[in-house]
Amino acid sequence: MTVRRLKTYTGAQGYVYQYYFVGQRAALADDPEAPATEFVFDVTSDRKLTYAVSVFLPDSTRAAWSQNHGRPLNDAEQYAAVKLRLFRAFDELEDMKTHGRRLSIDTSRLEEALATLGVE
Repeated sequence: MTVRRLKTYTGAQGYVYQYYFVGQRAALADDPEAPATEFVFDVTSDRKLTYAVSVFLPDSTRAAWSQNHGRPLNDAEQYAAVKLRLFRAFDELEDMKTHGRRLSIDTSRLEEALATLGVE
């Protein structure tokens, strides 16, 4: 049995979220975000109902970043950008369960997220 670390984040909307990373996989071929890597988190804001949130990092976004910076993103950098996208949704969305179950990272959000971390 896998032991997952439950983490907490207080969003700007006032909700306290608990979440853990479930895993990542290639987006399904028929998914509108494909080709992409899908990062899956389980999230709750009331400790009663847990739901999956998928954050998609499109291959084209990752390739554009690599071309602009002359190197590929490593796994830790990808995960950091995805987690920051999740946090941004926690901060901006009032109803995460209804409107935040499928998130995506475009090139500008990837640049912004990694810049805040000092990744060049």
